[in-house]
Amino acid sequence: MVAWQRSQGRHGLPWQDQRDPYRVWLSEIMLQQTQVTTVLAYYARFLQRFPDVAALAQAPLDDVLAAWSGLGYYSRARNLHRCAQAVMTAHGGRFPASAEQLALLPGIGRSTAAAIAAFCFGERAAILDGNVKRVLTRALGFGADLAVARHERELWVRACELLPPAAADMPAYTQGLMDLGATVCLARRPNCLLCPLQGDCVAQREGMPQAYPVKTRKLKRTRREHWWLWLEHAGAVWLQQRPATGVWAGLWSLPLLDDEAALDAVTRRLQVHAEPQPVIEHALTHFDWTLHPRRAVLGSAAAVEAALGPGRWTALDALDTVGLPAPLKKLLTS
Repeated sequence: MVAWQRSQGRHGLPWQDQRDPYRVWLSEIMLQQTQVTTVLAYYARFLQRFPDVAALAQAPLDDVLAAWSGLGYYSRARNLHRCAQAVMTAHGGRFPASAEQLALLPGIGRSTAAAIAAFCFGERAAILDGNVKRVLTRALGFGADLAVARHERELWVRACELLPPAAADMPAYTQGLMDLGATVCLARRPNCLLCPLQGDCVAQREGMPQAYPVKTRKLKRTRREHWWLWLEHAGAVWLQQRPATGVWAGLWSLPLLDDEAALDAVTRRLQVHAEPQPVIEHALTHFDWTLHPRRAVLGSAAAVEAALGPGRWTALDALDTVGLPAPLKKLLTS
């Protein structure tokens, strides 16, 4: 794995070949459930705005969410902010040097902690993110159901047993597992002919790599439907901040109404007609969301807060300064 990564793995990504835990940590969090091609632009902009852990810790959460806007899974941004503050207050601005201590910080799980420790401090610590689970279960023929906690613990043990003996090899070994899962050992179309493990891979020998990993418990998806009231006045749009918990926590949104009757009641009170816009179908982790935008341009803004509750007017040319959910950012800027 080490030799393969050095000759065939990915090189030149901006967070590679360095030992700055802040940059490695940021990349690991951004890459959770997000493609590398998407992360690249966000990573550069985020570092320009928050060049180090102190700058991130001192920034208002609204600024962090604005920089994250469009990446999705916004709990990651909130945890980044909390973690940066914890590093400053509890560790004097320096990231702990061990996976065990790193895993105690907000938003850093065992696998992310191990990646930071391996890349930055050379610690012999195993990672086990989604891609690596796929690589290892296929290579080992590990067919136990990973929805069962004790089976996942068993896989962790196996992952630790496979670590290279030399700490100096840990960065290449860890990156190699990530590269293999991202570019060769793909979920639907694994390219076994290019895999350095093909000679020892149980799944390849069985001719059934797609049977691994096994995870039977699946999320039950639900459906929701809401109406968005898009109000404009004097080149600005009325936004309301979402609650601190729940979907899009802390982000800014158009007023979200439970049904069309509720929206009609507000527009009658404001004495405006809201024009229907194309329906938005938005998929989140646990549910599919149908959103019905209705747009109105107001001659006077006097009654808006009384009709809808607290919010603020934000200039259309300043939307990049606030944290917006991805579908709303697309709606307002397209």
